[in-house]
Amino acid sequence: MFWKSLLRKKPLEALIHNKSNSIHLKKTLGAMDLIFLGVGAIVGTGIFILPGTIAALYSGPAIVLSFVIAAVVCALAALCYSEFASSVPVAGSAYTYGYVIFGEFIAWLLGWALLLEYGLAVASVASGWSSYFKTLLSGFNLHIPDAISGAFNPAAGTYVNIPAIAIVAIIAYLLTRGIRESTRVNAFMVILKISVILLFILVGVFYVKPDNWEPFMPFGFSGVLNGAALVFFAYLGFDAVSSAAEEVKNPQKNMPIGIIGSLLVCTVLYIAVSIVLTGIVSYQDLNVADPVAFALQVINQNWIAGIVSLGAVVGMITVILVMLYGGTRLIYAMGRDGLLPKSMAEIDAKTNTPIKSTWTYAIVIMFFAGFVPLNRLAELVNMGTLFAFMMVSIGIIFLRRNKSIATGGFKTPLYPVLPIVSFLMCLFLITRLSVETWIACGVWFLLGLVLYFTFGRRNSTLNK
Repeated sequence: MFWKSLLRKKPLEALIHNKSNSIHLKKTLGAMDLIFLGVGAIVGTGIFILPGTIAALYSGPAIVLSFVIAAVVCALAALCYSEFASSVPVAGSAYTYGYVIFGEFIAWLLGWALLLEYGLAVASVASGWSSYFKTLLSGFNLHIPDAISGAFNPAAGTYVNIPAIAIVAIIAYLLTRGIRESTRVNAFMVILKISVILLFILVGVFYVKPDNWEPFMPFGFSGVLNGAALVFFAYLGFDAVSSAAEEVKNPQKNMPIGIIGSLLVCTVLYIAVSIVLTGIVSYQDLNVADPVAFALQVINQNWIAGIVSLGAVVGMITVILVMLYGGTRLIYAMGRDGLLPKSMAEIDAKTNTPIKSTWTYAIVIMFFAGFVPLNRLAELVNMGTLFAFMMVSIGIIFLRRNKSIATGGFKTPLYPVLPIVSFLMCLFLITRLSVETWIACGVWFLLGLVLYFTFGRRNSTLNK
């Protein structure tokens, strides 16, 4: 009975026609809303910070190849996500897919991994946003004291990062007002930051020096692969789009468009920015906190550098919004299934949003954003994401074999080769992460196991 309880599956009909709540998430989103959500989540630190540091330390000008490799892995996983989102249009992303296909225990591990991904991604982006915001204010001779604008580090004179806490709180409040209002704000900010990125590309291309691309692969192909494992962080967010499945009109059609469309737009932007950035400035000089603005300052385009800094501030806000949204919907799904307290699944009658789960998750994230220096954050986030991608990819094979699930929506092409290749590529990228990352994630999953066996397994709705 013990082992059977770990493998018990959630019937899809029970998820779609859930009777435990009298109020359900409202279907208000279309394909363009999903693309804007995806671009809002993906384009942030990955385009404003990562290209410089990874080019300088790992890939050199061949960071373009790192982005391409990471994009291929994500594209394969995105195709698998699209089929799941089309067949299982319920909140919870990979967690819900795992519950239907693999059973409760694997679903819990997937949900726990995604909570790590979304939470630490929001915390890290909030910290980066704080730095950019502080720099932007200094341009107007407004200064935030160091003591209240950095993680707890008395030796450096910093104790709490108030701006990081504040931006998470503001976004959490926006999410509690309703998903329709949140997507409108997100769409406006996405248009603004894409305009800023295109401005950088159009101005910078006239200052490109081909000599800066030599040597093209200074750290060898191994450096390119290591870079790919790290720039993978830049693509995080498209999986958060799948968390919106329960609030999407015609999910069988719109979910694949949103997931694949947002990934395609972001890949083109990443590659273009990387080519121009390493063409303007030697890769050796790009290990700075704001490489895009730095490159513009090198070519004496300071006014455009200021606009780019503003775009970075706006761009990071959309990442915080979408990733926090994905995390709250995941907690909502886990609470609805009884694996977390039932209060996490309560929906406000006025706004049709899970207010308690939103604020619970936001408060935990605010603590990390405000007090914890997250030095290895990108790698920690990547570990949780790659694990989820692996399980979703291989899960397609089990999905096709499950005759109780309708199969009229999107289909992953080249089945079963493509899902297997996706699984293996994600596994390979995981092996490129550091030992410290493996240890830290091991501790996280150990905590998750304790919580599942002491609370989740006993209170699961499937016990009834």
